[in-house]
Amino acid sequence: MNSSMQLTRAADYGVRVMMALASAPEGERVSLPELTKVTGAPESFLSKVLQSLGKAALIDSRRGQGGGFEISSVGRGASILSVVEAIDGPIRLNVCLCEGKVCIRKAWCPAHPVWAQAQRAMFDVLAATRIQDLAEQGAVNQFTTIVRPFIAPAANPMAN
Repeated sequence: MNSSMQLTRAADYGVRVMMALASAPEGERVSLPELTKVTGAPESFLSKVLQSLGKAALIDSRRGQGGGFEISSVGRGASILSVVEAIDGPIRLNVCLCEGKVCIRKAWCPAHPVWAQAQRAMFDVLAATRIQDLAEQGAVNQFTTIVRPFIAPAANPMAN
């Protein structure tokens, strides 16, 4: 089996959830069934993703009548990096870049600076990209029309 460097499915769903919630009008809650439609995730799997986002204070949830999920003020300012790390934990491209791990080759390995530079570049991009900015750019309009019809289809450039 080949292994590749990629985000987990849970982290991808977490970013999708956050974009959908950031697109909802402030104060409006979105139900779990609606979020499963927008993310394409199985409800039981998405529940675990939502738990992680809640523990990281990126979303708020409420049970019962009028309940559902809402992006928190912390979540509105969150970067993709903080969402991914809320789901998957710290991202590291190589073991030698993990905190608390000792790599005996680090001092002389010609690849170490390359791994470190690549990781910094990835962090910079993910940290600079805010969920709210993506929502405002209309990147999730295709999802929000499924969740709530508050974005007119004519204003949705991704509907084509």
